Amino acid sequence: MSTNILVVDDEKEIADLVELYLRNENYNIYKFYSPLEALKSIDEIKYDLAVLDVMMPVIDGFKLCQKIREKYNFPVIMLTAKVEEMDKITGLTLGADDYITKPFSPLEMVARVKAQLRRFTRYNEGIQQSNDILEVSGLVMNKTTHECSLNEQPLILTPTEFSILWILCENRGQVISSEKLFQEVWGEKYFSGSNNTVMVHIRHLREKMKEPEGNPKFIKTVWGVGYKIEK
Repeated sequence: MSTNILVVDDEKEIADLVELYLRNENYNIYKFYSPLEALKSIDEIKYDLAVLDVMMPVIDGFKLCQKIREKYNFPVIMLTAKVEEMDKITGLTLGADDYITKPFSPLEMVARVKAQLRRFTRYNEGIQQSNDILEVSGLVMNKTTHECSLNEQPLILTPTEFSILWILCENRGQVISSEKLFQEVWGEKYFSGSNNTVMVHIRHLREKMKEPEGNPKFIKTVWGVGYKIEK
């Protein structure tokens, strides 16, 4: 099946560069210089991934990502010219799965796109695995269908959030370090800023699960070590 990728950047040169390299991988690219035009297309085209610039007029990448997350869970990669950690954290909090800082290597961008698509495909094309359903205290996860519910209420998770929660549930009772979570979920080498990336996703998961602040029922923080879900 063909893979449809949304590319949105008001800098024509950047959008064209992203399109060129992704088309070379035989992806179908829907490119927009205007975020408003891109927004109209979201309900018309079945996208498998989006690459969004952060700084755009009228609707910035953060707002566009937020709009996507109201209905869809396909991966979102943010392009940002900023290097401030808060900008990255904001994007992750709004549901982005990854970010790339400009100027970037086109080959690195392609590699990150492929990594996100592999994760998304693994959870949405029904690859059968043994033990593909986990149940923990009212939390039910189905790895085949990428469905998750808590106390019979659906939880809408991004592929990254699902991966983190699955690993914690699969290893319930054990403390999983931020380093291990990052390496398993993102498939990249752990570095100093990776802990913030994991921390933001954990916070977002807790918000979706309506965990009480300061005393979460499910995802426990073991200070200086990592996270765990108790048996």
